[in-house]
Amino acid sequence: MSAARRCSPPRALAGLFIWHLKKTGIRQVPCQFVHLCRVANDRLITFQYFNFLKRMYVTQYNKDLSQRAKPKSDSVASPFRESQQLDQEKKVIHKIIPISPVHQPLSKTSNINELKEMKLAAEIEGSATPLRAESKEERQWKEMKLRLDDLPGILARLSKIKLTALVVCTASAGFAMAPVPFDLTCFLLASLGTGLASCAANSINQFFEVPFDSNMNRTKNRPLVRGQISPLLAVCFAASCGVPGIALLTLGVNPLTGALGAFNIFLYTCCYTPMKRMSIANTWVGAVVGAIPPVMGWTAATGSLDAGALLLGGILYSWQFPHFNALSWGLREDYSRGGYCMMSVTHPGLCRRVALRHCVALIGLSTVAPVLDITTWTFPIISLPINLYISYLGFRFYRDADRSSSRKLFFCSLWHLPMLLLVMFSCKKSLLEKEEKGDLHGGSHGRAMEMRLP
Repeated sequence: MSAARRCSPPRALAGLFIWHLKKTGIRQVPCQFVHLCRVANDRLITFQYFNFLKRMYVTQYNKDLSQRAKPKSDSVASPFRESQQLDQEKKVIHKIIPISPVHQPLSKTSNINELKEMKLAAEIEGSATPLRAESKEERQWKEMKLRLDDLPGILARLSKIKLTALVVCTASAGFAMAPVPFDLTCFLLASLGTGLASCAANSINQFFEVPFDSNMNRTKNRPLVRGQISPLLAVCFAASCGVPGIALLTLGVNPLTGALGAFNIFLYTCCYTPMKRMSIANTWVGAVVGAIPPVMGWTAATGSLDAGALLLGGILYSWQFPHFNALSWGLREDYSRGGYCMMSVTHPGLCRRVALRHCVALIGLSTVAPVLDITTWTFPIISLPINLYISYLGFRFYRDADRSSSRKLFFCSLWHLPMLLLVMFSCKKSLLEKEEKGDLHGGSHGRAMEMRLP
């Protein structure tokens, strides 16, 4: 009895709790069901979600399973039969064939037409492949084969034959302006030796500048850049021109002219050529190289360095600045690609100022010629118009700083120098006048000595 009484209160409480749950649960079942459905929708617990979980479970535990792309089914033959042309990018419609039912065979005419079109397409493809192959072969590097017929032209371009001709002309002008009787044999030997020395210097210059000339549009077609001749052949040609040229000037003319020729080759190849990529001072060094040939002509005729030789060298020195600065102004892009340090690229203002200064300097040098008793006083007067004109173009180049003004100055310099030297030669003092003047000076000096004697 005591145990039953002790257990009865908990049982009574449990019964009351179960009766309460039954009473309230029956009323709230519909509300709870709706609430569960809303929670399921909010959390995306759907059939697709369970299906996704199933597939993830299968792929995780079955690693051999993988997706495989199904082969695409053959499409139905198009009713349009097209053929592409090689040179045109449009499609031409030949014929529209009606689609026949699957169970009916195609007609014989349609089979024949299809065979003809297939043959035509095969022929077109066959003819297109060699064209493509040829274009690929043309784009590849080919070995240049040297022919004997092309060798003179290649060597002429290697030696810069036009520049060599200009050097020989200036040396001839120096020989002609010398105040001595004209010696044809000495003149020919001096011209030939000067030309050979110039060919050697130009060839060595191209040999050193092959990797830089290949980056410039103006020089990319030179023989060594294109591989038309080997570097060994170029060096042999330079040696075969330089050694006989210097020997001819030294032994056939005089040692002073030979020394000037050898010094000019050294200055051009070992000083001017490397300085073109180091400093803008290369322009002044190159002007000295261009000023030496008329001095060589003078020394070949007289055997000595006189004031007349220095004057001719000064005229050629000053003329080269408007000539080269105007030329380099239009080639600034090329020089920058080639890695050359030119005034027109790094110091454009200085390039224009220097050109204008030396245009004006030509007027002063022309005026000095009669003072040094080389020409008559008519030379500065006759040469004044052409000197003023090139000075005007130099001022236009300095002021405008465009390609048009630089081109006009460059082309003016091409005819200015020959005309100036021609006028200078026509106004040259004759040898008889100098001898008479010398005799007069000598006679007056003798009379003065006689008067001083007791």
